[in-house]
Amino acid sequence: MLAITNKYIDPLSDFGFKHLFGGEPNKEIMIAFLNALFEGEKHIVDLVYNPTELAGDGKVDKKIFFDLLCTGDKGEQFIVEMQRAAHDNFEDRCIFYLSRLIQQQKLMKKGNWRVKLKEVFLIAILDFNMKNCLSDDYLQSISLVNTGTGKIFHNGLGFKFLELPKFEKKENELENELDKWAYLLKHMHSLNQIPKYLDKRVFEKIFKIAEMNNLSPEQQLLYISILQQEEDDIGLMECAKERAEKEGMEKGIEKGIEQGMQKGIEQGIEQGIEKGMQKGIEQGMQKGIEQGLEKGLEKGLEKGLEKGLEKGKHETALAIARKMKEENFDIAKIAGFTGLSLEEIAGL
Repeated sequence: MLAITNKYIDPLSDFGFKHLFGGEPNKEIMIAFLNALFEGEKHIVDLVYNPTELAGDGKVDKKIFFDLLCTGDKGEQFIVEMQRAAHDNFEDRCIFYLSRLIQQQKLMKKGNWRVKLKEVFLIAILDFNMKNCLSDDYLQSISLVNTGTGKIFHNGLGFKFLELPKFEKKENELENELDKWAYLLKHMHSLNQIPKYLDKRVFEKIFKIAEMNNLSPEQQLLYISILQQEEDDIGLMECAKERAEKEGMEKGIEKGIEQGMQKGIEQGIEQGIEKGMQKGIEQGMQKGIEQGLEKGLEKGLEKGLEKGLEKGKHETALAIARKMKEENFDIAKIAGFTGLSLEEIAGL
């Protein structure tokens, strides 16, 4: 069992949130918080708490449970959720919650569209940053808008997400009522006294209700048990996350090696073909040169022999003609015998 040493309960715990904000006798706390959250868009004078269980309109429709559901003095409805840890499809769940609330109104109207729907809002106090980070502001206000003009299409449906990790102001930097509420929610469990900047009576009431010593023994035991369960749940989620990351990394490495090998083989084949072609061209050219030289020499020798033989025959014919001419042979006979022309013989 946890040993609690803090002076004040944690307002972000399930027990702490409902203990401070969920009781009809303390509804002025919720009213003040909602008015600060809407920053002048709405002014709530009174509200009533509604059952937090909402049944579907058929047997197959699942029941849903809100942390808190309340109705303002003008009929507007507020779902107020406290969420400590992020989970998948959180935005989908928020839309589903509001849709079911609107559906319940429609069932009560029984198709009568002359009666206007009540305004519905979902407020989520988050101890984490949403995955769909819309801005660096710690308050995200979402409405149905015309994406072309930015003008509100319907102001009867909206979301407000209070992302406390984004709130980093110190005590002396608080500028407005919403800053004060964000500071209280984020730091109350670690404080030992009421900060002087939280000077309103409603804040004094909250700190008084939140004192551990003002809880009954049964409430203290329940708070400690719930806090322990929340810590265990967060620990389990962290372990599951780490295990999933580890398994994902291992599978990623395995897949990466497999794809890398496949890619390497493909590139190796491609480069091998390219280099093989290049080498083949080089070797082919070398072989061609060698064969060309060889055939060239062979042809050259053959041609040279032919020319040499022809020249040798001609020289022999000239020598014979010269000798026959010295012996006073008839020129016509000399030409017939040697194959030389009359001009060549006359020139000897």
